[in-house]
Amino acid sequence: MTSALSIRPARTSDVYAIKELVAPLAEQRILISKESVAYFESIQEFFIAELDGAVVGCGALHVMWEDLAEIRTLATANSLRGQGIGHTLVERLLEQARAVGVSRVFCLTFEVDFFVRHGFEVMADQSAVDPTVYSELLRSADEGVAEFLDLARVKPNTLGNTRMLRHL
Repeated sequence: MTSALSIRPARTSDVYAIKELVAPLAEQRILISKESVAYFESIQEFFIAELDGAVVGCGALHVMWEDLAEIRTLATANSLRGQGIGHTLVERLLEQARAVGVSRVFCLTFEVDFFVRHGFEVMADQSAVDPTVYSELLRSADEGVAEFLDLARVKPNTLGNTRMLRHL
């Protein structure tokens, strides 16, 4: 990459580019495809990577609890994989996590080595939250929270994925 990569908060006009970035990964069952309305509803969580004015990557930070957030929907343009875009997005999402007061960041991924390079570790046990918080999180309708809790109803979506956590 000879041009400068920039990272910025997403805008509603980015939703269709996000869907385009996610589509090939959803076809490969790496990411889950979502309806446009879901992206519009969560647009404030997203950051966009731009190169020469084109959207070439995206990622979101979803706060799950006072000290816990999830990196989700991390995607880069197929033709630009391995160029540092994902790295730059993860670093920006971790900065955002710190800015909002989160001390732990979760991800559910097939890209274990990538996230290990960013300080994430495979979750060794299911007790990442205390029982009181667990019972509160059970009330969430968010699929990412269900994936974090490793609930049976999301198992078909998580097969082969690894649950990882980073302490900030």
